[in-house]
Amino acid sequence: MNTGYHLLTVDALDPQVMAAALARCFGVAVADVGVAHADADAELRDWTAPVLCTYDVCFGDLARSLDVYAQHQVADQPAESEVAARFAKAAGTTVLFSAVEAYPSAYWAATPEGLLTRVRLEPSDDEPPLLTVDSAEAPLPQLPHAVVERFAEIVREQRPPSPVAQAFMASAARRWPDDGPHQSLEGPLIVWERLILQMESGWAPSGWYPADLYRERLEARDELARIGAGLPPEVRRLLDDAVAGLDLRFVRATEEDPSGRLVEELTGGRPPGRAGLGRWWYRRPDPAPWEQA
Repeated sequence: MNTGYHLLTVDALDPQVMAAALARCFGVAVADVGVAHADADAELRDWTAPVLCTYDVCFGDLARSLDVYAQHQVADQPAESEVAARFAKAAGTTVLFSAVEAYPSAYWAATPEGLLTRVRLEPSDDEPPLLTVDSAEAPLPQLPHAVVERFAEIVREQRPPSPVAQAFMASAARRWPDDGPHQSLEGPLIVWERLILQMESGWAPSGWYPADLYRERLEARDELARIGAGLPPEVRRLLDDAVAGLDLRFVRATEEDPSGRLVEELTGGRPPGRAGLGRWWYRRPDPAPWEQA
């Protein structure tokens, strides 16, 4: 199996440094790594080398773009994140690689010291483009101008599995074969389950959760209560069973907040009357995930 990797480096590495670092990444000899510029004569390359690297020059905050291929004879073919971390340490430079989310600016950065953090990479409209790392979720010594901030859009993009919601929808569809009102329950039930899964995981993988997104999840629970009240009895029982299990897990992952401090935080200090809020508004994760570093 051949595996491809795309890396971006802050430093303008020469081919010898790239070859030595890639050899350490894949556990092969330096002689087994073929490094060439993108404009090099293809006929002069040894395409049988176990590790192939084609590099190009970048402009802006980044200096090199590497397309790396580990061919089938390379026994150790780790994930791109691991290759980036190994390369950063071996070459002594910060390395960027793309994240899985849909946002084109979403990247990870691996530093020589072993830090792995998210960054935003923005290309200019120039030709060739200038590549700017304008923000990061942790300070980067080689990119001191990058603003340190959290990336809320990345957390919103995360979609952990929702087996409880899927099971409910399958059961409801058998009792409501047409596209009945049960369809409007799918979204609120999925996001309520996702909140609980992320809470139980310690807010993985980002390690935090935006306050406005948490509020939206509580509002989704409100919506489940509102819509559920008007369901046919058979479907209402299915929903009650699904939600009861999720609510129990929510209770186990939170603590009571009888003073309503959480409500004040989430509503900007203007909480509605308590009678209009479900009990889930008066339980609090500790610590609140938007307060975590």
